[in-house]
Amino acid sequence: MDWKTHPWGQDKLQPFLERIEQKKTRLAKLRPIPSIALEKLRESMMLEWTYHSNAIEGNTITLQETRVILSDGLTVGGKTLREHFETLNHHEAIAKLEGMVRNDFQLKAADILTIHSLVLQRIEKDFAGRYRNAGVRITGANFTPPNSRKVDDLMEELIAWANEKNEIPVVVKAMMFHHRFVWIHPFFDGNGRTVRLMFNLLLMNAGYPPAIILQQDRKKYYDALNKANQGNYEKLMLLILQALERSIDIYLSHLDNSHDAYRPISGILEEMDVPYGQEYVSLLIRRGKIPGYKEGRNWLTTAEAVQQYVGRKS
Repeated sequence: MDWKTHPWGQDKLQPFLERIEQKKTRLAKLRPIPSIALEKLRESMMLEWTYHSNAIEGNTITLQETRVILSDGLTVGGKTLREHFETLNHHEAIAKLEGMVRNDFQLKAADILTIHSLVLQRIEKDFAGRYRNAGVRITGANFTPPNSRKVDDLMEELIAWANEKNEIPVVVKAMMFHHRFVWIHPFFDGNGRTVRLMFNLLLMNAGYPPAIILQQDRKKYYDALNKANQGNYEKLMLLILQALERSIDIYLSHLDNSHDAYRPISGILEEMDVPYGQEYVSLLIRRGKIPGYKEGRNWLTTAEAVQQYVGRKS
């Protein structure tokens, strides 16, 4: 199946995409955002992004420890030097990525290599900023990445496609870019962290906040990538839409007093007279019918989202 035909589950997920576009429009109307509020949100998102992306790769530094390392410049007992360096590297890579955000941006191979070099600086200097020159195998994946001799051409093809002006929604293009990059697997190490930075560059250049894939969704994420390898992009698209909506909702909850913050389902349902239980509402979240995510054992959403769903069904 040609990956460029983007069979992304449009029939099921188009309403979800439209809901995100409505929220993006709502967020745009709040501009200009006060600089103090914007900087606090930026710092919070950078912290989460660094923690979750590294945790997906097996880094054991917690969110709170990530804050201590980045904000206070301290080391954390019981954690390896590599884990500390991964934290610092990713944070610096985000800062560099932010400098690439502009309306006329055109992606280049040099941009990807620059971000990758920052991701691997201090830990894998021999491989940082260089495409692989030998074969690799990925534990748990259902495919073998292409021969290293094809990497340059495949990456140039992907970059040219990412820069094309066409009718594909940016969110869909970012998802397809994400999967294709992982399939090419252009580096010996650091592919996951690099692609979770670069696909967000496509989103940020289109006015979206970064879509942060949560560490608690690690298994779901890898399963979705394996499904995409088989030509089914629906699960990966759903995961990225959920991550993106969560980020937009975080911005809205901080900047728009009328927008509810995320809370556990149990507390929301106790306050509302609705004919649904926690299991049903969590199912709505998992299917993308309403926004939300899982934190520990609890599913979180907003009272506004539940009320809107009830209104649509009444």
